[in-house]
Amino acid sequence: MTESLLDALVEEQLESVVFVRDYLQLDFGDARFTAYVWPAVTAGNTVLEFGEPGYRDALCAFISQEVTAVSESPECGLVISFASGEIVTNPKPSDLDGPEIAQFEVYDSICPLIGVWRPGEDTFAGLDWS
Repeated sequence: MTESLLDALVEEQLESVVFVRDYLQLDFGDARFTAYVWPAVTAGNTVLEFGEPGYRDALCAFISQEVTAVSESPECGLVISFASGEIVTNPKPSDLDGPEIAQFEVYDSICPLIGVWRPGEDTFAGLDWS
């Protein structure tokens, strides 16, 4: 498995979940993950999509939990794992509403890190946005 910028999240706690009109921000101390498509939330055998009852509560339930793992692959998309479930950003073409899928920023005064995921590039190379 290749290294991902998201690796900086491992052992960080989710501090806030911010619902902005048409995107989601997840804050982890000095880092922020912004999903421009609504991620799925898994908890046990339950998978919730945006708009389904319990979706927002399931996301907020991760607040104060530590990230146990992250993964990034064309098959699964971007996955942020917690002991009790996962947040998965893996859009279908019909989910795309703009040129970016997600952005990740680590605020470090010496060397800030920024990553952007777009349809047709890297992890989402097979996803076409037209």
